[in-house]
This record gives sequence, structure tokens and C-alpha cells, in this order.
Amino acid sequence: MPTLFSRIIKGEIPCHFIAENDRFFAFLDIQPLTMGHVLVVPKLEADYVFDLDVDTYSGLFEFARKVAPAIEKAITCKRIGLAIVGLEVPHVHIHLIPMNQGSDMDFGKKKLNPSSDELANTAELIRAQWNG
Repeated sequence: MPTLFSRIIKGEIPCHFIAENDRFFAFLDIQPLTMGHVLVVPKLEADYVFDLDVDTYSGLFEFARKVAPAIEKAITCKRIGLAIVGLEVPHVHIHLIPMNQGSDMDFGKKKLNPSSDELANTAELIRAQWNG
């Protein structure tokens, strides 16, 4: 059975798209820790980051490395935090989170609940900075 993220990648479930290439896909988290919180996923379905082959593992981080500056240019923040938690959805994903303080990366805190319009506007700001 395809994961939620595989269904998003295939366009079966809508998302606030940021960027993609032939192997990786980035989109906004709909319940972000901070505005501009992006998920970066491989198109290959895999549950655990350390089960990825070396090429996919390296490529995932390289793709995230290209997405992060677009977020940083679009969203006022001190830096982009990176986290791999991997318990919410059984599909490898990197969280790229705009940060101004350490608590911005606290996955235990209440998540934001932005409107679809707010997410669409945020995605547009980030996409405008994407240099892929």
C-alpha cells in the first residue's frame, strides 16, 4: 500500500509543492512547527533513512541542501534547522524548519494550523527563491 507521501508525490493528494527532480520531492508541512516548514522526501518508498542505498541517502541530503537556501531567502529566520524523526509517516523524510530559537525545533510543542491560503502564499514565496 502506498504511503501518504507517495500519494502526494503522484498527485493523488494535494500539497503545497516546493520543488522536485527525478528522485526527490519537497512540499510544505501542513501542520508546521514554524511557517515555511518543508518536508523533503525521496520518491523511492523507504521507511527508515538508514535503509536507503548510499546514492539515495546522499542525494536526499544534497536535494535538501538546495531547498534550504530558498526557504531561508523567503522566510525571515536565523537559520534552517534539519531533523529526521521518521515516526509519523513510514516514508523517509527530512524536516527543514526555519528557526529563530532552539524551541522552534521542538516537535513536542503545539503545531501551527495555517489556512490553505497562508500555506499557498508561503509555498509561492519559497518557490520564487528556488534555483533547482
